[in-house]
Amino acid sequence: MAFSAIIRRAASSVSLLVIRAAVGTQRSYHTVLFSSLKKNSTVSQELCRTFIPTSLNFSSVTKMPSSDKSLLEIIDSEIKDAEESDDHNHVEEIPDGFPFEIQDNPGQQTISLRREYQGEIIKVEVHTPNLFTGDDGDENDEDDDDERSNQSSLALVISVSKGSGFRLEFGCTAYPDEITIDSLSVKDPEASEDQIAYEGPDFEDLDENLQTAFHKYLEIRGMKPSTTNFLHEFMISKDSREYLMWLKNLKKFIEQ
Repeated sequence: MAFSAIIRRAASSVSLLVIRAAVGTQRSYHTVLFSSLKKNSTVSQELCRTFIPTSLNFSSVTKMPSSDKSLLEIIDSEIKDAEESDDHNHVEEIPDGFPFEIQDNPGQQTISLRREYQGEIIKVEVHTPNLFTGDDGDENDEDDDDERSNQSSLALVISVSKGSGFRLEFGCTAYPDEITIDSLSVKDPEASEDQIAYEGPDFEDLDENLQTAFHKYLEIRGMKPSTTNFLHEFMISKDSREYLMWLKNLKKFIEQ
């Protein structure tokens, strides 16, 4: 009924204008209708309310599952604990005499070290530490290998190059106050990827004097226990920062 009344009022106004138009200037029916509706603001507003909803929402609201809400609560708790941890808040200061430049890119699990020594370029890739919690191992076992397995350690890849020629590549493990060489190979930059290069014997199979000489070789170039002990603490702090960033990225994804 209300709609019919609106139309009747609009039609009445239009009729008057049509009569006037027939006598005066020639105007189109659509122009007359538009003018009538424009002048009769009450009718215009009622028509708008009738035909056009005041608000349109074409996107359905996605309700987050309760399991996701529980997950977010747990993630928030983990973020809080990570932000309050000593490892996250502690910033390792580079000690005096540290011979390498450190490149630490957020989001990566490794850092890179670089230095020049008597025309050589020395690069080191330091991996996230393998932390020992003390849950495993036999206290009565005095074997050296088992003792090392019960210690936290760092994995290192050390390369020594001279210009554009061959380079030496060492695979090392750094324990507290000790560095072991696990592998040694000579890399040819011009070798094809399809070729299988000879990697040499296992390092532990080399003559003991040769093993000792290579340990001294790396120590002179800066890879000594004082260096790796600092790197161990540095990487623990980095691991805490990366874990916190990882948690926050998880939260962002769940909230989307």
